[in-house]
Amino acid sequence: MAFLVTVGKILAALLIFGIIIMLHEFGHFIVAKLCRVKVNEFAIGMGPKLLKFGKGETKYTLRLLPIGGFCAMEGEDPETEMPEALGGSGFQKEKSEEVPADDGRAFYQKKVWQRILIVVAGAVMNLVLGYVLLVVNYAFCQTPNADGEVLFSTTTIHSLKEETPAYKTGLRPGDTIVSINGRRVVTADFDMVSALQTDEDGVFDLVVKRKNAAGKTEKVTLENVTFTLNTDEAGNRFLQYDFVIVGKPRTFGNVFLHALKNEYSLGVMVWRSLGDILTGKYGLNDLSGPVGTVDVIGDAVENAVTHTDRLAGIRTLLTLIILITVNVGVFNLLPLPALDGGRLVFLLFELIFRRKVPAKYEGIVNFIGLILLLLLMLVVTYSDITKLVTGG
Repeated sequence: MAFLVTVGKILAALLIFGIIIMLHEFGHFIVAKLCRVKVNEFAIGMGPKLLKFGKGETKYTLRLLPIGGFCAMEGEDPETEMPEALGGSGFQKEKSEEVPADDGRAFYQKKVWQRILIVVAGAVMNLVLGYVLLVVNYAFCQTPNADGEVLFSTTTIHSLKEETPAYKTGLRPGDTIVSINGRRVVTADFDMVSALQTDEDGVFDLVVKRKNAAGKTEKVTLENVTFTLNTDEAGNRFLQYDFVIVGKPRTFGNVFLHALKNEYSLGVMVWRSLGDILTGKYGLNDLSGPVGTVDVIGDAVENAVTHTDRLAGIRTLLTLIILITVNVGVFNLLPLPALDGGRLVFLLFELIFRRKVPAKYEGIVNFIGLILLLLLMLVVTYSDITKLVTGG
């Protein structure tokens, strides 16, 4: 039975991860078709082909390794070849003899603004999926309070006891938190939680909006605001919230606005997390690749099925899927070789300076970037497997 449960978790996780990747590649695919670019292959996964179908000009394939996918377009890179086994984050070079190079349907023959739309379409599709799932989450998966109401979190302090460290260091009921340690706060769900819970000493510099004696709102800077730090049995320190925030009743309209604000905050949080990795705040051991991601999704699926509070389990799973799809979208827009963002840099150069970067140089940069990306994936995958084996 345990074996069947494990297999079920893995299959469910692969399905969810595959849908996220498929929608990313479908974004490239559909915009390429709208721009009349010939698509040679639409693939889910990388490596050896497992399934291949399609009788028209586009071949659809399912590949062995669930670590990405690609949309191979005619004439994407007319002067350089890239080995098929390597693939790419969003595209792959694959020449075809069926269509002549001068028929106008090659990627490189399209106007630069059309190529930009095709390149960013994958990430946009991920962000759209994230937004739709956030709307579903806030519209249908929230637990009502004792009065039967669903309340959305704000960044305004409702109540705060005078004996708490936060009150003694300057925070007051009615304050609306604008920034924490210089980082703008838009939502409580992601901005406030991530800023407070990733701090090590529980002491913060805050900017708040506060009404003064005249009834006018002004910004006030509070330095060294202190929150209570507790320690669990394992010796891990965690911050205790010393305040209660104002809840805003859910309405039809503010579901969409709340979802939009939280997706923005989530995207910023992903971007900042990548910055924290580059600055050394987090190491490679803190990263998760496809193996670790599938494992986490599998656990969330099991939790959603077995949780005594079914709504809470579904909400946790939805939040994880939202985090992953937004992460995929933001990561692919980074200006790094072999990613969509790297291709976008070359297209923006062409748009601004009215001339293309020589294809051979672009191909070399992308090839080197792809090799480095694959090496990073190998390292992270090894780390994922090690953590699974050791229980770390």
